[in-house]
Amino acid sequence: MLRFTKRLDYGLLAMQFVAAHQGIGPVSVKQIAEEFNIPTELLAKILQRLAKRGLIVSHNGPKGGYRLAAHPEEITVGQVVRALEGPINIVSCYADESDCPQMPRCSLRRPVQKIQAAIGQLLDTMSIAELMGQDVPEVLSLRG
Repeated sequence: MLRFTKRLDYGLLAMQFVAAHQGIGPVSVKQIAEEFNIPTELLAKILQRLAKRGLIVSHNGPKGGYRLAAHPEEITVGQVVRALEGPINIVSCYADESDCPQMPRCSLRRPVQKIQAAIGQLLDTMSIAELMGQDVPEVLSLRG
């Protein structure tokens, strides 16, 4: 089953919250943690990773916190996924081909590559701004 990790779920919630507060000023870890009932230490690590990848910017000081590094329309869900989880691989054999004993007789490689590419494309075309809106369709057609 394909699932978002807790880290990714929290990261997307935090990005959405920070985006919703653009123009007001930096948002603190404490504000986000309280809003979503997320452990502060875990959230701080997630935000540090997002900052290290250049998706958010950290501001120090008493009124410090985080803000987006770009407009919400310019940051994709795929960027957040890769920043927090690494490359998008729905099966482990794509990360390290030599570890799969089924590789010589695997007939699923090509179809799974197509599925993985479609998932990556969807994540790379959905922006943080879309996460904030009501216009995200419930069922997405991946045919194209």
